[in-house]
Amino acid sequence: MARTTFRLDPELLAEAKALAARQHRTLNSIMEEALRRVIADAETRPIAEPFELHVHAGPAYGLAVDVSIDNNATLLDQMEAGLSAEERR
Repeated sequence: MARTTFRLDPELLAEAKALAARQHRTLNSIMEEALRRVIADAETRPIAEPFELHVHAGPAYGLAVDVSIDNNATLLDQMEAGLSAEERR
């Protein structure tokens, strides 16, 4: 088995833990079953049409002083904080 880490909404985690307790199962087995269901469901859906990525051609202001593109955890934390680009400067 492989180990991994990912971010999860606290309320969703609480619901998953409660479900595991009610069913006398491990949280791992609940998460694994949920992921298997999502993958199986995705395989039965029609393939979406490809999309074209539009790159912003406007003025670039660069990164804020305290943002490093080499540290994705910190970058994600700042993005999740909900601050606009102007507020991060």
